[in-house]
Amino acid sequence: MRLDKYLKVSRLIKRRTVANEACDAGRVMINDHPAKASANVKVGDIITIQFGNKETKVEVLSVAETVKKEEATDLYKFV
Repeated sequence: MRLDKYLKVSRLIKRRTVANEACDAGRVMINDHPAKASANVKVGDIITIQFGNKETKVEVLSVAETVKKEEATDLYKFV
């Protein structure tokens, strides 16, 4: 699954266009490497997102095309 879509489906970032912009600005990394929005996300990857001076680090537990709002947090765990 594409990184921008995963960020939206998992609700780490609310909109896919915002996820795209964050990737283009270099604020999203997969396994400590800068990632493009089209990068492939797989189980076990560590995603780091920088929001201003705050950093969020999560491990991908599952990849799903669609999930309900309540189940979105089951896709990742904080590291």
